[in-house]
Amino acid sequence: MAQHTIRFRIRPDGRVEELVEGIAGNGCEQLTERIEARLGSVQQRQATSEAYQASAAAVTPEQTLSNPVS
Repeated sequence: MAQHTIRFRIRPDGRVEELVEGIAGNGCEQLTERIEARLGSVQQRQATSEAYQASAAAVTPEQTLSNPVS
């Protein structure tokens, strides 16, 4: 089974950046929708070139969430 990784970067201004690795296509959105609902609304999605690959090891979009984490 492939490993799935979710990385979070919390910026000084409170924005949260999320990077999902190991899931091809829109599977990252399905994986992270509950997390995003608790963190805040998605302000921006930025797909990497790997997001368009059909490989199971593809990296999917990086997302920036609007609400700061306390």
